[in-house]
Amino acid sequence: MSSGYKQLRAEERGVIMAMSLQGSSARSIGRMLNRAPSTITRELRRNGHHAEGEVVWGRPRLAPGYDAVSAGKRALRMRRRARRVRKLRPHTALWSRTMELLGRRWSPQQIATILKREQPARADMQASHETIYTAIYARPKGELRKELTSLLRQARGARRPHGRNAEQRGKLADMLSIHVRPPEVNDRLVPGHWEGDPIKGARNQSCVGTLVCRRTCFVMIVKVDGATALDVFRGFEAAFGPLDEALRKSLTYDQGKEMALHKRLAESTGLTIYFADPHSPWQRGRNENINGLIRQYLPKGTDLSVYSQRQLDAIAWELNTRPRNTLDWKTPAEAFFQDCLDHNAQFPEGVALGV
Repeated sequence: MSSGYKQLRAEERGVIMAMSLQGSSARSIGRMLNRAPSTITRELRRNGHHAEGEVVWGRPRLAPGYDAVSAGKRALRMRRRARRVRKLRPHTALWSRTMELLGRRWSPQQIATILKREQPARADMQASHETIYTAIYARPKGELRKELTSLLRQARGARRPHGRNAEQRGKLADMLSIHVRPPEVNDRLVPGHWEGDPIKGARNQSCVGTLVCRRTCFVMIVKVDGATALDVFRGFEAAFGPLDEALRKSLTYDQGKEMALHKRLAESTGLTIYFADPHSPWQRGRNENINGLIRQYLPKGTDLSVYSQRQLDAIAWELNTRPRNTLDWKTPAEAFFQDCLDHNAQFPEGVALGV
């Protein structure tokens, strides 16, 4: 039996009419058509003609009044009636505003929230994030659909499965496990706790570092002059250096070889560095989410060495000025600035300001 349902064809309705006239059961008709018995009974219930009282055990009998031609006409009429005009469609004001925000690399959830705030009294100018996704993926395959999906964070229709092969990398020495991280870090109650990760460029020959504040989602994108542990150390040292002590307390990282100099980085910056378990990206959820956003600007296969720190700061600032659901739709920049004020920490000049 087919795994995907398809509408009954005229020929199949003809078989249903002929076999029902012979008194065949729904199960036998289903076997003949390679259809589920429920499909047959539903067809007869919707489009058949049953004499009054023709009910057995609460279900209509296969009455001889079923007519394939009239059933087909009724089914076509009902299908046309069921079609609804899409709320989010081209050449409307709602579509134009949605495309404008997508062009600014906002997520559908961010767009849905802002649309509701902008036009609280106009339902015709609001759309849920599911409506936005549906409008994009319902487009016929072609250049327009490709252009629209490229604006989404993950520019593909489905996630690719990630294998869970046995760990083949050597382990870093003297690692501090994420499982000994204190509650204040886990609960995101105070500022100064960060998550970090590298984003690799073409052929793994270039990379940039990403640092995300666990409490405020504030992101810094760090230029790294190579892909070695020394390059990463120098880049992260330069990024954390201008921060007030209240804003640099801990860093949670994965077990990549580029962090081989983690003890040296801890001594230089005063950070306590924790390492997540292998193949456990959810333990650094903030960072994984931000990396997905950054990939819209720095696609895989890009030579990342061509980007200056000024250009990376501009990307970071664009991300830091987007409203976030986890911050009650405040921006990371607003939340980070507020933390600086609340803890008498001076905001470092030139950090991810995009200037």
